[in-house]
Amino acid sequence: MRPFCLEVTGDYACFTRPEMKVERVSYDLITPSAARAVFDAILWKPAIRWRIRKIEVLKPVRWISVRRNEVSSVVSSRNALAAMNEGHGQLALYIEEDRQQRAGLFLRDVAYRLYAEMEFLTDESRGNPAKYTAMFKRRAAAGQCVNQPYLGCREFAASFRPVEVLEIGRAAYGVADSEPVALQEMSADLGWMLYDLDYADRADPKPQFFRARVERGVMDLAGVEVRG
Repeated sequence: MRPFCLEVTGDYACFTRPEMKVERVSYDLITPSAARAVFDAILWKPAIRWRIRKIEVLKPVRWISVRRNEVSSVVSSRNALAAMNEGHGQLALYIEEDRQQRAGLFLRDVAYRLYAEMEFLTDESRGNPAKYTAMFKRRAAAGQCVNQPYLGCREFAASFRPVEVLEIGRAAYGVADSEPVALQEMSADLGWMLYDLDYADRADPKPQFFRARVERGVMDLAGVEVRG
């Protein structure tokens, strides 16, 4: 199958580095797991899984430092379950007691082109790929989504639009000449980046990392070595 392509833009983004414990500091660009979440927001089904194959950076990396209020606690899951079952419950957080000011180093004015392939997990989906392909294209073209896609943090909403992919040979693919090109001057080794979470053990998901490299504005994820 040809890959699917989305152009994603946003005013702000934060793809948090896990080694930063208190202050939020973003990676230089979107992570594969965050890119996958954009596709999941448009079309998620138990019978399919999205696999990110390539990320193109369309705008220079720009940073902004922000200090904002956050809360140090979360609503009790037990209270939330009781409220769901009984129709009422104690779900309040007292901001004056839990509020903390934290600094964050975020990205601003970001734009990416994301390429993904649809993997089929069941016999029914393998036998009818056209159904899921048409479903995704229809929803993406209409701007429909299960939940609003976001760029790392839910408060950083993302805009998206589908891009027509042109197949070139067997392995390579591109887009129409009228589309903006990747940032040619950006080539860098970004070090170890979060790839995704391994949910083999649902009670204890394991993070996976890979060596992120960008060549002429493109991060190619085909065949990357992933380490747990």
